Amino acid sequence: MTTGKDGPGKGATGRVLVVDDDPGIRKTLDVNLRARGYVTDVAGTAEQALELAARHHPDLVVLDLGLPGMDGLDVVRGLRGWTSVPIVVLSGRDTESTKVQALDLGADDYVTKPFGMDELFARLRAAMRRAVLPEGAAVMSTPDFTIDFAAKQVTRDGEPVRLTPRQWHIVEVLVRNAGRLVTHEQLLHEVWGPSYGTETNYLRVFMTQIRQRLEPVPSRPRYFITEPGMGFRFEAESLP
Repeated sequence: MTTGKDGPGKGATGRVLVVDDDPGIRKTLDVNLRARGYVTDVAGTAEQALELAARHHPDLVVLDLGLPGMDGLDVVRGLRGWTSVPIVVLSGRDTESTKVQALDLGADDYVTKPFGMDELFARLRAAMRRAVLPEGAAVMSTPDFTIDFAAKQVTRDGEPVRLTPRQWHIVEVLVRNAGRLVTHEQLLHEVWGPSYGTETNYLRVFMTQIRQRLEPVPSRPRYFITEPGMGFRFEAESLP
């Protein structure tokens, strides 16, 4: 079953694709989203979800993993092949390995069923805010590298820099918050998921890797600055 609304209604705040095999959850989310001004499309299978996403280019996808036929993780893979649309996984699977796999494939957040509607909508709003490009630009250039947000690609001297999905996500979060402190807890929540918040050793390892790939002198960071005991900051003053 799929239902598509052909255009944004009055006061709409974005288009959301809801993917869940449970008709009750689809209806509940559809009603609550429309009540908050969103335009909605709903799908009960992975195939329908990918078709609707290609047709309507949603601003956000709410995705259940336990779908008939193709798995929800296949939807994440399929979407990430051509779009950076925020994906919030909504699933009864609460094992750490499943969460890590979904986030590594490119999901932006993971909410475990049963869920509170207020918390879910706070997560959706946060995911959509993070998807807004800095100053409306699709590309940010520095004297040493260029970041293409739409392509999820960093280049140095015209050559692509290989970043893992987590490395890219850290870079993306910091650059989207250029000039502002991003705390350890915030960065862990955004990149690893809401169940993380104290694993600062993860951040130290990944930040070292990012600096080795992007900083002109990794031991003296110019762009990715450590705020001791607090977090990290992308130094916007380094931009031309």
